[in-house]
Amino acid sequence: MKKLIAFSCLSIIFLLSSCAGVKKLFTAQDAEMAIREMLSVGTTTGGNVLSKKGMISKETLMSAIFPEELKPVLSTLETLGLSKEVNRFTATLGTAAEATAEKSVPVFLLGIKKMNIKDAVSIVKNGSTSATDYLRKTIGDSLRKAITPAMNNALDEYKLASEWKKITAPAQLFAGDKLNLDLGNLMSGLVANLMFNKIAEKEIEIRTKAEARTTNLLQKVFSAQMSKL
Repeated sequence: MKKLIAFSCLSIIFLLSSCAGVKKLFTAQDAEMAIREMLSVGTTTGGNVLSKKGMISKETLMSAIFPEELKPVLSTLETLGLSKEVNRFTATLGTAAEATAEKSVPVFLLGIKKMNIKDAVSIVKNGSTSATDYLRKTIGDSLRKAITPAMNNALDEYKLASEWKKITAPAQLFAGDKLNLDLGNLMSGLVANLMFNKIAEKEIEIRTKAEARTTNLLQKVFSAQMSKL
């Protein structure tokens, strides 16, 4: 009887210690490091994808420089015979955007490295794109501003400022103050947003697919066992 009681006690102790081990699968520091690593992986992947020729479509570009409420202006430009100019402009603008996406990677990586991640464990547990959302919310504006010089350099390199003025001159007659003429700012916002979207895609992949967790840290923090915490 005594042996049975002793065995039962040992079993309980083992179970309790096992549960404690599950609860300590990763620390807050692990979570913070894993979030940074995941966002960095997403940034590098996003830069590689978006810098490829033709990855940024004409429709995406036009939506960025001509918001929905100004779509009638595009029809007006076509009526004025500027279709070829618009097509040539967007093709070159796409090239400038792709070059800027590639150059934005170090800017994003530095921002992620310096980012102060509060409640890291909660971000890990919240799932979905909570880490990307936190990045966008906390330093999104500063990242967009930081890549603006690279975008302006690309616009100058491809001599897009004069083309933009040619296109927007007749458009202003119809759009007035509704047309944002700061092309560098518009395109920096677009590239930043596309990068965030790619980072979010990679976050979801790492959270949901074991094969996407390519390091020990990512495996440790984003394993299926975290649901037991």
